[in-house]
Amino acid sequence: MSAAHSSPMAAPALVEARDLAKTFGGTGFFTTSLPVQAVKGATLSLGRGQSLGLVGESGSGKSTLGRLLLGLIPATGGTLTFDGQPLPPEGSAAWRALRRRMQIVFQDPNGTLDPRRTVGSQIADGPALHGLGRSAGTSDRVADLLALVGLEARMAQRFPHEFSGGQRQRIGIARALSTDPDFLVADEPVSALDVSVQAQVLRLFHGLREKLDLALLFISHDLPVVRHLCDRVMVMYLGRVMEEGPTRALFEVPAHPYTRALLSATPRLDPAHRVTRIILPGDPPSPVKPPSGCVFHTRCAHATEVCRTEIPALRPLAGRTVACHHAEALA
Repeated sequence: MSAAHSSPMAAPALVEARDLAKTFGGTGFFTTSLPVQAVKGATLSLGRGQSLGLVGESGSGKSTLGRLLLGLIPATGGTLTFDGQPLPPEGSAAWRALRRRMQIVFQDPNGTLDPRRTVGSQIADGPALHGLGRSAGTSDRVADLLALVGLEARMAQRFPHEFSGGQRQRIGIARALSTDPDFLVADEPVSALDVSVQAQVLRLFHGLREKLDLALLFISHDLPVVRHLCDRVMVMYLGRVMEEGPTRALFEVPAHPYTRALLSATPRLDPAHRVTRIILPGDPPSPVKPPSGCVFHTRCAHATEVCRTEIPALRPLAGRTVACHHAEALA
């Protein structure tokens, strides 16, 4: 599996977000729950044929950001455009029409397939829903999609329980591709699979992205997976973007202390490339009451008074963007 380190930055933006934010809960007439700041100030741009890896600890806001970009949940701040136009209101006719062009592959293939229906009938749902298929050509369309993900046409008549976990995930990918999307969000799509099967599915994603010219947002906690699949990487912590940049640069010379800590925890087989593990003290703070200033300062060995009082802006540095007051000094 070859690394995807090309930089097709000349491609026009298909998905573009500026200062995107999402807060859940809050005090109101029918609720007294405390607000949870799931995403704050996320900015990104993704063009056709490009892949962006989204990494961070559990609870960092990765999945929430993915759903925001798909319009599955409404943002509470910022702007979001798709193919140069603002995303239509959720539930509107324009939004439903746009849904065909953006799809998602979930983590657990078992939870996305109806055990009572054949996989072929489920793959055909998308085109039927969006008026893309005709009954006479449905079986051919399903066969083509199964072939696209490395499965045989005769498997369309089987039920989900007759497939392995890796095969079920391939079926999930075929369903997502059934409407010819331009933008695909893959939310931890290989974390539930065996290592050998993971490699096969990742090769499939890599080939599909190139063949179909997809804009791919790949959400994962597995850094080696992201390194081999994605052109760029975005690192999130407690709802905020800590660092974003080209994959090779970010992995070889991380600029943010949190990125360094994540990379130090990655197992390395080559003794010449092993690094000292950076142990972060404590647990991530609660998103209900995030720390003042830099949200990472409570676990950062380099934090100073400015880190505790001022929120660092996401600013350019050495070919990437980083949100750290001391990034230059730590370089």
